[in-house]
Amino acid sequence: MPANRFNGFSDYGVGIGLRVPHYRHILEKKPVVDWFEIISENYMIDGGRPLAVLDSILEQYRVVQHGVSMYFGSAEPFSREHLRRLKDLVRRTKTPWLSDHLCWGSVDGTYTHDLLPMPYTFEAARLTAEKIRRAQDFLEVPIAVENVSSYAEFHVSEMTEWEFLNEVVEQADCGILLDVNNIYVSSQNHNFDPHTYVNSIPPERVAQIHIAGHSKFEKYILDTHDHPVLDPVWKLYARAIERCGPTATLLEWDDSIPSFDEVHAEALKAKCYLEPKTKTVDSSLAVTA
Repeated sequence: MPANRFNGFSDYGVGIGLRVPHYRHILEKKPVVDWFEIISENYMIDGGRPLAVLDSILEQYRVVQHGVSMYFGSAEPFSREHLRRLKDLVRRTKTPWLSDHLCWGSVDGTYTHDLLPMPYTFEAARLTAEKIRRAQDFLEVPIAVENVSSYAEFHVSEMTEWEFLNEVVEQADCGILLDVNNIYVSSQNHNFDPHTYVNSIPPERVAQIHIAGHSKFEKYILDTHDHPVLDPVWKLYARAIERCGPTATLLEWDDSIPSFDEVHAEALKAKCYLEPKTKTVDSSLAVTA
């Protein structure tokens, strides 16, 4: 567990992000890795080295797609060309599920290339859920939405972030990519208890978990993905696994990227939390939206 319908009934372990500085090491050394997560947008092209590398990776490893530009929270409709290219990649990778962020980031065809926080209103939840349903129907693969880190809030919000996430996934009938580092970062920036967030998520909908490092500044902390996972995040991760059961876990390390071996070793620390809990799923703690 939890192999569920939101992760294609797959049973993945601990993965890392497929990043350019590690291409040569992976292709030459062929290290044992449970799975790789790719950024979908890096491979939504017609040819060239990125696709050649991806095809070589696919010959030996399981790959899961993670996107950064679907912008489920933007009011405008999807680009049909974007969805077509994304579906072509889904067929190529055979990803058992696909994830992207619960955020907005585009207006009238102009993309910010950032993951902007949403107003937590019932109307925004309804519109966002409708877009997720349309994408899921077109792509024919389960979608898991990821909670983002945030540094600003809207006065018009009608609920907490975790209540909004639950409202969206229930209406869309989709999965959750639970980023426990993002929860911790937002909790420190907005002064809430991160354990309340984790304890409020419906565990049966969690398809995958993200862990990562962050940076502390005088008045806020920032989701930087540039060093090892810090203790408060590991504690949140432990609680998430306690509630959800062993869940496909991915370490994000996207800046100041060290050697492959260092990144992989940091990711494998997650197994200390996963393996003793192979038979435990705290479904009694499930919370309904």
